[in-house]
Amino acid sequence: MPNESAALKAAPSRNARTQRLLEGPILPTMLRLAGPNVLVMATLTGIGLIELYFVAQLGVDVLAGVSYVFPLLALLTAISQGSVGGAVVSVIARAIGAGRVQDASELAWYAIAIAVAFGLGTTLIVLTFGPSYYAAMGANGPVLDAAVTYSTLVFGGATLIWIFNLLLAVVRGTGNLAVPVKIVCGGAILLVPLSPALIFGVGSLPGLGVAGGAIALLLYYGLGSIAFAWFVWGEGSGLELSRRPPKFELGRALQIVRLGGMSALVSSSTNLTIAIMTGLVATQGLAAVAGYGAGARLEILLVPISYGTAGPAAILISTNLGAGQVQRALRTAWVGVLAAGIVGELIGLTAALWPSVWLSAFTNDAAAIEAGSAYLQTVGPFFGMFAVGYALYCAGQGVGRMGWPIAAALLRAVAAIGGGLLALHMGAGANGLFTAVSVGMLVFGLCSLPSLLRQEGYRSPMEPAPAQ
Repeated sequence: MPNESAALKAAPSRNARTQRLLEGPILPTMLRLAGPNVLVMATLTGIGLIELYFVAQLGVDVLAGVSYVFPLLALLTAISQGSVGGAVVSVIARAIGAGRVQDASELAWYAIAIAVAFGLGTTLIVLTFGPSYYAAMGANGPVLDAAVTYSTLVFGGATLIWIFNLLLAVVRGTGNLAVPVKIVCGGAILLVPLSPALIFGVGSLPGLGVAGGAIALLLYYGLGSIAFAWFVWGEGSGLELSRRPPKFELGRALQIVRLGGMSALVSSSTNLTIAIMTGLVATQGLAAVAGYGAGARLEILLVPISYGTAGPAAILISTNLGAGQVQRALRTAWVGVLAAGIVGELIGLTAALWPSVWLSAFTNDAAAIEAGSAYLQTVGPFFGMFAVGYALYCAGQGVGRMGWPIAAALLRAVAAIGGGLLALHMGAGANGLFTAVSVGMLVFGLCSLPSLLRQEGYRSPMEPAPAQ
C-alpha cells in the first residue's frame, strides 16, 4: 500500500477546509460537522410537520387528504436527499480529496442533470398514478379532492425538490456544512409565516387553502435552490463550475445513479418495514397501533440522528480515500460506527427506562401509553444496533460499496415482517410483534458489519481492484 503521508504531500494543493478533513483529528472533525448536519436534517424533517400543522387548521377532510400524500413526499425526500444525494456527496468528496477540483465541478453539473431528469420522471409518475393510488388507499370525496390538489401542485414541482437536495449534496461533498445550515434553516424561518399567509390569506388577499400550503413548500425549495446555485457558482464554494455544462458522458452519470439506486433500496426497505409492521400491529386493536405509532416516531427520528453522526463520517471517508489515505478512512469508519451506535443506544435505553416521557407528547390515552411503553421497553435496547446498521450504510456510500448494507436491510425486513407474521400465527400478540422488530434491528446491525470487517472498498485509487 502506498505511504499515505507521501501521497498526501505529493497531491495538488487543497483549500483549508479539505486539509482539515485530511489531517485534523478524526473525532473532533466529525463532531464539528455533526452539529450542523443534525440541525439540517432536523429542519428538513420539521418542514413537513410545519406544513401539517397549518393544513390541519382547514379541517379533518383536508388533513386526512394531505396525510395520504405525505408518505410519498417523505419517500421522495429520502431518495433525493439521502440516497442519490448521498451518492453525489461520495463522488464529489472523493474527487476533492484527490485534488481533482475540475472533475468535482463537472460532477456538480451531472448532479443537476440527474435532478432535472429524475424530477420530471417523478412528476410524470405521481400525476399519472397518484389519484388512483390515493383512492385505492381509501380516500374519497373531499378527502380525495384535497389529496389530489395538494399532490398535483407539490409533485408538479418535484424537479425543484430534486435540484434543492442534490445541490445541497454538492455543497456537503466539499465538506461545507455551514452554508446548508444557513439556507435550510433560514428558509424554514421564512416558511413559518409564508405558509399560513398563503393558506389562510393575509389582509385583503384571500387564502388559497390546501393549495397555498403546496405553493409555500415549492417556494421554499425554489428559493433554496437559487441560493444553493448562487453559492456553488460563486468563489467561496471551492469548486470551479463553468457557465456551460460539460460534454455529457453516460458512464459518469451512471456512477451516481448506480450508487444512489442501491442506497434507495435501503431507504425504501426501512420505510416499507415500518409501514407493514404498523399494519400487523393494527390487528391487535386501536390502542396497540396508537402506542406503536407514537413509539415508532422515535425509531423514525433515529435516521436523521444517525445520519447526523455518520453522514460526516462518509464525507471524511470519501475525501481520504480520494487522497489515498486508506487507513485514515478505515479509522474514520470505525469511529463513525461506534459514535452512532453509542448515541442510538443511549436514546433507546433512555426511552426504555422512561417511555411515558416520550409517549405523553403524542397521547394521553392510558391503553395507548401502555402499548407504547411495551414497544419502547422491548425495542429500545436495540436502537444502538439500528444506528450501527445505518452508520455502515453511510460508510458504504463513502466507499461506493453497498452490497452488505443492502443485504442487511433486506434481511432486517424479512426478520421483522416474517417474525411478526409468525408471532401472530402463534398468538404472541403485540409483544411478539415488538420482539420481531427488535430481531430485525439486531439483524440490520450485525449483517452490515462484514463490509467493515472485510474492509471492502477501502483501497487507494492507485491500487488495482481486487479480482472478482
